[in-house]
Amino acid sequence: MKPSTPQPPSVSPVLELRQISQSFGTQGVLREVTVKVQRGETLALIGESGCGKSVTTKLLAGLLDPTRGEVLWEGRPVKGRASSELRRDRLRFGYLFQGAALFDSMNVYENICFGLRENTDLKEPEIREIVLERLREVGLAANVAEKRPADLSGGMKKRVGLARALAMSPDVIFYDEPTTGLDPVMSDVINELILQTQSRRNVTSVVVTHDMQTVRRVADRVVMLYPLGRVAPGMPQVIFEGTPDEAFASEDPRVGCFVRGEAGARLKEMSAA
Repeated sequence: MKPSTPQPPSVSPVLELRQISQSFGTQGVLREVTVKVQRGETLALIGESGCGKSVTTKLLAGLLDPTRGEVLWEGRPVKGRASSELRRDRLRFGYLFQGAALFDSMNVYENICFGLRENTDLKEPEIREIVLERLREVGLAANVAEKRPADLSGGMKKRVGLARALAMSPDVIFYDEPTTGLDPVMSDVINELILQTQSRRNVTSVVVTHDMQTVRRVADRVVMLYPLGRVAPGMPQVIFEGTPDEAFASEDPRVGCFVRGEAGARLKEMSAA
């Protein structure tokens, strides 16, 4: 497990959700959730499918407007910012999507340089240098640049997705299920790349994952959400916040059973329903 990255208490979190509630129509997803992400740390968001992890990351990235509550970047509310300021600030974020989400109609080179072409005035030789450097950074050869996503393995797609996320030299990277669908060896490769990226660039990272090996390997801190439909009125939806070691030692059966992959408590809950 990586060492923790303590922050002075006077430093505002890079990203913060304050008392956030989120609904889509009549379907509630989050209720009064508060999450802080400190500069330079790697925060793992865990919890059962449908508990609101991906929605939480979209709120942190300013891709969704909350139903209630406040989103802050470096201590300043996101709401009320001019659209030009929002666009500029979002360029500080990189996003590795679940399944990589590469553009099928483009080759690897065009996928990685997409953001550079859309948002910078760099000349093509400069763009090419950045693309090839990002490929090297994720352990891929230069000739991969001419391949189509359909020609890549799952692990290669993830690494190309990471190269694309890194192309704009972001300050914050969101990883959405970075090891899903990968074999154990390639999962460890992705985990190592997350660690290397944090070490080399001192980025702030938010990792949504069900993979507890990823949590142990890369996370400084863990936040666990519980599905809103199973949270009693007046009880918090964030049921754990602490280090990976503390998560695995938790006496809360909802936390302990989840991180250890044990079905006992959940089966009892289902049978009592």
